[in-house]
Amino acid sequence: MASAFVVGDRFKDKVAELLENSDSPMPQHLRQELEKTLEKAEPKTLSFGTARRLKKYLQEKGHPYFLHELLEDSSLHLPEFVKPPRNPELVARLKKIEAKLANEEYNRITRNVNTQELSHSGVLADIGLQVRSAKAMVVTVFNFLVTVVAAFACSYMGSQYLFTDTSARVISAVIAASVVGLAELYVLVRTMEGELGEP
Repeated sequence: MASAFVVGDRFKDKVAELLENSDSPMPQHLRQELEKTLEKAEPKTLSFGTARRLKKYLQEKGHPYFLHELLEDSSLHLPEFVKPPRNPELVARLKKIEAKLANEEYNRITRNVNTQELSHSGVLADIGLQVRSAKAMVVTVFNFLVTVVAAFACSYMGSQYLFTDTSARVISAVIAASVVGLAELYVLVRTMEGELGEP
């Protein structure tokens, strides 16, 4: 927060003139403060208290200029902000909280990783699992085809007792094979849904 002015050349000239003028006696304390201000190294600063006393002196003695005229080319002196040192206990707590948050974030990211499943032979175990899955799929498709072909053959052979015409026998065999195939597909889909639905 500002507590002083950085005085300019106008102030220096007018105050030097005031100090040399002996017509109106200036209070000793104010004179010493002004002399000290003019003797300071650059930047020369004038405290607010000294500025108030100077204003009061100028008003009482009826001088032809006012304080704001003296300070026209002056500026506020803003001291440099000194950052207070941080509390070591607070710093330690903040580091502890940051470490905890980082650990929680790490656990959130790696929650899907199961370290017990990882082993040196993990890749081979995955390949074996995929081979077994593919083998089961091939067996299922083969079973489906054999069932449909067998249903067709059975219907075709059995329909010779009902129909004498070959086209009627083929149509009845296709219908029977289609019904058996659809039933087999339904059972297959339900089985796969059950396997996929398991956790």
